[in-house]
Amino acid sequence: MKTDLIEIFQTIRASLQPYATLGFDNRTNSETIYDLWSNKNVEIDGTKRNELFFCSISIESDSVHLHIFPNDSNSDLKTVVADELGKLQTEDGVIKIQSLDDSLMEQIESAISASYKLYKERGWVV
Repeated sequence: MKTDLIEIFQTIRASLQPYATLGFDNRTNSETIYDLWSNKNVEIDGTKRNELFFCSISIESDSVHLHIFPNDSNSDLKTVVADELGKLQTEDGVIKIQSLDDSLMEQIESAISASYKLYKERGWVV
């Protein structure tokens, strides 16, 4: 089990990096923040967008924060987050991670993969 926030961040970031080759742009890639965005022009609920947030991970003071989906799609987030992972989720959709074992990492990877499938199905990513 990993408890060092830097090690947790690096492990999760490594699982996110392949998505940068699947139609997402990486805007911030530092030692404490990594994010992915879609630059495809889309319309969601009548609102036209020329960019769409996919996910990010950041090291905060007491945990690593994982954000999946834009904040206005929290209902979608609940469909891809497993129970154990969901227990770490705040009301605004942030998943706060203080320790990481293989089971939790598998749930994170599954949630990201399911999120990617939703983006593809909805035409939100190239």
